[in-house]
Amino acid sequence: MNILEVSHLEKVYGTGKNPVHALKGVSFTVRQGEFIAVVGTSGSGKSTLMNLIGGLDTPTKGSIRIREHDIAALTRKELTIFRRRNIGFVFQNYSLMPVLNVYDNVALPVTFDRGKHVDHEFIQELIQELGLWEKRKAYPSELSGGQQQRVALARALANKPALLLADEPTGNLDSRTTAEVMGLLRMSKRKFHQTILMVTHNELIAQSCDRIISIEDGQIRKEGGDGLD
Repeated sequence: MNILEVSHLEKVYGTGKNPVHALKGVSFTVRQGEFIAVVGTSGSGKSTLMNLIGGLDTPTKGSIRIREHDIAALTRKELTIFRRRNIGFVFQNYSLMPVLNVYDNVALPVTFDRGKHVDHEFIQELIQELGLWEKRKAYPSELSGGQQQRVALARALANKPALLLADEPTGNLDSRTTAEVMGLLRMSKRKFHQTILMVTHNELIAQSCDRIISIEDGQIRKEGGDGLD
């Protein structure tokens, strides 16, 4: 089953004589439960691609279908609700709420969605699986970088999203914590059947994924199962 279908995606910034073609006809699919690395140099278009898939920007041409929904066809309000219920985000800078403790940070996406019941058993399971239960009442300022990234991962999984988007999730971490976070991502894939699309500049990290998509100059230059299962 395909969770994500990207078809003939183009993104152009600016108009007139010097438009910037950030993406040029990008097409690929992602199956349920895949862990895919998106690699490329700075300015290659990988971050633009992630922003479009995450519904944070709109394509110039082409379509993005997540769970059979064309997100470009949704209204702004529909997109906000769809994104909250179907897409989880893990950022390099964690983006945790400093005034909330670990438990409340993890539960935040669900509590935002008034039409959705907060599954406290699942929230507790996430926090325990990520080794944070003893820190559940602690605040972000009281946590290490690796612990904060774990909280960010748990928060991203709280809504049981169709797709988890991770943008350089290990970029600020040392090698030991990087290995730990990658292990947690793989665990979430196995235990929660999570589908993950991760941007990284680290080739070694990319090799540990199921598949690698390499982007250069806004186009897919290489795609294949180069990683590990």
